[in-house]
Amino acid sequence: MNNSEQFLKEQICDIGKRMYMKDMGAANDGNISVKISENSFLCTPTGVSKGFMTPDMICKINSQGELMEENSLNTKPSSEIKMHLRVYEERPDVTAVVHAHPLYATAFAICGIPLNKQIMPESTIFLGEVPIAEYGTPSTEELPNSIVPYLQNHDAILLANHGALTCGIDLMSAYFKMESMEFYAKLLYLTSLIGKPKELTKEQVTTLVQLREEKFKVPGRFPNL
Repeated sequence: MNNSEQFLKEQICDIGKRMYMKDMGAANDGNISVKISENSFLCTPTGVSKGFMTPDMICKINSQGELMEENSLNTKPSSEIKMHLRVYEERPDVTAVVHAHPLYATAFAICGIPLNKQIMPESTIFLGEVPIAEYGTPSTEELPNSIVPYLQNHDAILLANHGALTCGIDLMSAYFKMESMEFYAKLLYLTSLIGKPKELTKEQVTTLVQLREEKFKVPGRFPNL
């Protein structure tokens, strides 16, 4: 195992701890993966809390989801790795995928409400909006199939009655989109309790999209706003 793989395993564990501490999943919820070559990936093991992983638990798999190497703890890849692999298949620009059950974002997913109100510059620039994929049974092909219609234009997707998925050019990019989405969902929830959220104007949104493309040069896919 080379040093870069060891670093990525440690980074996966660090992100897992952050997710666990931020109420992005209870018990063993969620999974994380990263692409290390055209036919090899690192991913979180099944049956292990994201808050208590160690690098020697991380699995190395191929593009069919099969283990490429045994580890000392004999861990197996998450059964939801199918969803991650579909993202890599559909999006060659993506090298990392995060799936979690963030509390506020998942509440919106359960209620069937997409995150599509333009209420603050950061969420407009970095997410645009977050659609909801139709419900798919976990661990089956239904779930990967449900996200395909949204992958070409979105890096963050809510999963109906399930949770959320984000992807990016590296692990931190994919994770930060998950964190940003949860903050966005929490703001929408809180502002709706206080009153009616005041949305940005079409002109203000257009200016922010131009900043995204011309100044910030944010990588990834972005919906038409």
